[in-house]
Amino acid sequence: MLDIRQVEPTAVLEQAASYFVDWRPRLFGVAYRILGSVSDAEDIMQETWMRWQTTDRTVVKDPPAFLATTATRLAINAAQSARSRREAYVGPWLPEPADTSNDPQLGAERGEALELAVLLLLEKLTPTERAAFVLREAFDYSYEQIASILQLGEANARQLVSRARKHLTSQRRGAVSSCKHQRLLEAFLIACQKGDVAALEWLLASDVVSYSDGGGVARAARIPVNGRNRVA
Repeated sequence: MLDIRQVEPTAVLEQAASYFVDWRPRLFGVAYRILGSVSDAEDIMQETWMRWQTTDRTVVKDPPAFLATTATRLAINAAQSARSRREAYVGPWLPEPADTSNDPQLGAERGEALELAVLLLLEKLTPTERAAFVLREAFDYSYEQIASILQLGEANARQLVSRARKHLTSQRRGAVSSCKHQRLLEAFLIACQKGDVAALEWLLASDVVSYSDGGGVARAARIPVNGRNRVA
């Protein structure tokens, strides 16, 4: 393979790297939400960087748009492949929580799009619907930009986002304030740490469902566990 460093001045490569570093948090955020996996999103970042490094950047008029398009399309392709692999996955598959210590929103302009529950619901969408929804809801891309990235008409982009939004809304229950969410989480953790089954049962809804992801190999519940008593 030709080493681009042999034909490009250091300053040019440094500028290319600077563009990528500046936009990497957003690119990673897009890929992560489409794939629900940190490791898979990191792979997309590596591939995006390789393509950006080896492309003829003199003809790229809008570097951020080029990078966003590249990362999104790679993520869509990876999501389509992942969907087929998960058909043979042992037990339920759950999105992989990301470490947000360095970037609380993983580049997102709308933090609520990072919720694990939203990532789980996104799995019910097609990869293209997921990409359109993520670009619009998490990163506030215009429909014109989404259409360009996904290579479809603007009307189709609007339809994809609308369909995804309706599907997710129909799957979600009533909204809960962040304060109530935090209080419930703290009570849940205390009950778990103390092994207080009665307190756990009191916290859980009667129709609660528990999903366990054992990585496809580890021992875990291979089917969802239903009911307050069994889950507790």
